[in-house]
Amino acid sequence: MLRERQASRTGEGEERAARYAPAMKLFLDSFWRAAAYCLHPRVMFLSLLPLAIMVVLSLGLGYFYWHPALDWVGRMLDASAFLRGVWGWLQGIGVGDAKSVMAPLILLIAATPLVVLGSLLLVAAFMGPALSKLVAQRRFAHLERKHGGSVAMSIAWSLGSTLLALLALVISLPLWLIPPLILVVPPLIWGWLTYRVMAFDALSEHASSEERREIFRRHRSWLLGIGVLTGYLGAAPSIVWASGVLFAAAFVILVPLAIWIYTLVFAFASLWFAHYCLAALESMRREPASGPSAPTAGATPLASGDDANQNA
Repeated sequence: MLRERQASRTGEGEERAARYAPAMKLFLDSFWRAAAYCLHPRVMFLSLLPLAIMVVLSLGLGYFYWHPALDWVGRMLDASAFLRGVWGWLQGIGVGDAKSVMAPLILLIAATPLVVLGSLLLVAAFMGPALSKLVAQRRFAHLERKHGGSVAMSIAWSLGSTLLALLALVISLPLWLIPPLILVVPPLIWGWLTYRVMAFDALSEHASSEERREIFRRHRSWLLGIGVLTGYLGAAPSIVWASGVLFAAAFVILVPLAIWIYTLVFAFASLWFAHYCLAALESMRREPASGPSAPTAGATPLASGDDANQNA
């Protein structure tokens, strides 16, 4: 009996190792491919697109609204008795007219996040599908497209996942008071949201609904790992952004740099999910149709031909 248990445990361990090794290979292979694709001219162009949009929006909004907005900020600064005292004290010690410097700076700091957010949302709406299409054209042109997800389904899926992530963030707020957990809980939640949204978009055109659910079931932990890692990478632009706020003299340089890094991280995440998900889909379709875990829609003509040769 003891030998049978040991043999059973050994068999289970070998089975887990057999499942782990291909997934780890796929994880690392898709990582370096995504990093290499970031040097593709189309990807570099898309990463610079938010900067171009931001410049156009800034020039357009500045032309029509800069002077009225600047006058409004100036009146707000004059309305405070405390600030009037501060301006007078600064002028008395020889600083000069500090209000004329602070008003444009406050307006610039307040308007920049709105312009940046609008630019990033506009690019993100087109970047994810464009990058998934790039990967599919270059690596998986032979992969059959089953169109398991429409644009409406993608929007509904993203909104539903976002609401669940926000609910999880609200519920987990007390845990953020514990120093180690604040570095773990938010990245886990955002990583879950990232993998839900980006993996769905990567598979929406090529996988059927059954295939998508099966890939999510098989590769959930690996997809979550990709989401968490790219979430940590997404924290880098925040550091650059904070530096731009702290060092006002470098604001004009550091903030565009943060936008470019954030867009490049977004592109890398989209490419990583696209490479991983489409490769996993291709591998699953090559499995025999009679496999115990293969979905009913997972067999391809190539796999059927292999089965026929084996039977022959």
